[in-house]
Amino acid sequence: MTPNAAAPSSGPSGPSRRSFLASTAVATAVVAGGMPLLAACGGSGGDEREGATSGKAADKLLPTFAASTVARPDIPSKNGSSAGYTGKVDLAALTASVPEKLGTGAPFKIMSPYWGSPPKADCAYYTALDAAAGTKITWQNQDGNTYGQKLGAVLASSSIPDMVVVPGWELVGKIPNAVTAKFMDLGPYLAGDKVKKYPNLAAIPSDSWRMGIFGGALRGIPMPAASASFIVPYYRKDIFDKKGYSVPKSPDEFLSWAKEATSAKAKVWACGDMNWTAWGIFGVRPSGTLGWNIGSDGKLTYRVEQPEYLEALEWTRKLFDAGVVHPDDKARSGDAGNRFTAGQILVFNNDMSTWYGKTAEQAASNPDFEIEGMDIFGADGGNPSLWAAQPAGIWSMIRKGASKTTIENALAAADFAAAPYGTKERMLVDYGVEGTHYTVKDGVPVKNDLGNSEVVNAWVMLAAPAPYYAHPDFPDVARKQVEWQQRMGAFMKKTSTYGMNIVEPTRYANLSSQFEQLEIDYVRGNRKLSDVQAAISTWKSSGGDKLRDWYKQLIDKNGSGN
Repeated sequence: MTPNAAAPSSGPSGPSRRSFLASTAVATAVVAGGMPLLAACGGSGGDEREGATSGKAADKLLPTFAASTVARPDIPSKNGSSAGYTGKVDLAALTASVPEKLGTGAPFKIMSPYWGSPPKADCAYYTALDAAAGTKITWQNQDGNTYGQKLGAVLASSSIPDMVVVPGWELVGKIPNAVTAKFMDLGPYLAGDKVKKYPNLAAIPSDSWRMGIFGGALRGIPMPAASASFIVPYYRKDIFDKKGYSVPKSPDEFLSWAKEATSAKAKVWACGDMNWTAWGIFGVRPSGTLGWNIGSDGKLTYRVEQPEYLEALEWTRKLFDAGVVHPDDKARSGDAGNRFTAGQILVFNNDMSTWYGKTAEQAASNPDFEIEGMDIFGADGGNPSLWAAQPAGIWSMIRKGASKTTIENALAAADFAAAPYGTKERMLVDYGVEGTHYTVKDGVPVKNDLGNSEVVNAWVMLAAPAPYYAHPDFPDVARKQVEWQQRMGAFMKKTSTYGMNIVEPTRYANLSSQFEQLEIDYVRGNRKLSDVQAAISTWKSSGGDKLRDWYKQLIDKNGSGN
């Protein structure tokens, strides 16, 4: 069930990878969808805190999977997609996924990222959730935009909250090793059939649980994500229909259409910065650990070594050079999403949650507004070559040394947060209390101002059910989201590091950091192609080739993810 509040925007035009992910993390969590995340880290290897644990070694650490049967989706998952619910829910007939409270009421503290102004500690939402789950949580909400700094400082200290939410994009520098050192092995409570005490956690897919292995032990309770999670090139279908535009089906067609659609005099440009979509069009692998893959020639390469990497950048630069990209997107200022809804740009890319977020946002003020997802085409106008996203990238963890009572209450909270669609628990987590946080109109729950301020991003960060989309107020959006993922998922492949939670040696931690700014500068005409080629050569000589040897040993030991 998706709260009616519009999803957060993607922030400034042409966002950095981390700001892009952070700004959409909550929206993604709330709609139980997925998105490509930065390097997910963890595992064991030569140093015990470096490497990965996968294959049979990982299987022994995982909870026994037991799918939920509470509510059958109208559109089952296929090709790595989320599931979809398009019918209305009988709110009066909701059942409980866990009939008896698992929490004992013992107090414990949780630190989590929060985007916006956190509610008061005794707010109606927190009070209702504690009463229903049998918990007594003190939330230590931290600014999501600077969460990495706080997380690093807390993990370096001797005072760690009982439970901590760890997003994958913050696993950089010393944090990955600190995660292994400071958080406990949950195996004694969740491995194998032990998880049966927590049925909602048992219903989390095994691939997602596998991503919770850090330092050779199951330490992270995952927020599952669909592997068919790709950045969506959104277009204004209402304007396309009005103007008689055909949806482009190749890079050349896109550029040709973009020139036709752009009119600086009318203050309309074809698109925003399309670099995120270009990666998909040209088959460039994700950044981070997923960027490594063994090709048909048997060679292990990183994404920047792919010929398609330069091709994607060159195509994006053509758009800028042709003047079809909005000037503010070129300057990386303002909000591309707002330009999209204002009709100043007709195409922009963002994560899957934007489909619902923009639809809900514009429903009342702009009834003609219609957003659609353009199918990603291949570089030659044929089928694309897309790469699977990791099946989890946000975790909640329990500190080492926590008492048994604290552990059991923390797991009870996570189990409550992972309740599936169609349950009383899911309704309470996503909407709060009827009459206090939302009202029901024509069978659809609608959050009020208090609901939009209190029921935002706290409990949803602890865990989540298997990925799904369900928007009672806009069920057709859920259908479109799932069907788009299924169409694109048909062309999806897995890299050799798929499903592995990998910690790279710290000496290579910043090896690839130069490329993000270089890509931004090159596509805008501020750097030369030779600068990008030189950076790739420098990457190889300054550690890339040695890192390749490290990855080869890792894959030889653990097996390939594909």
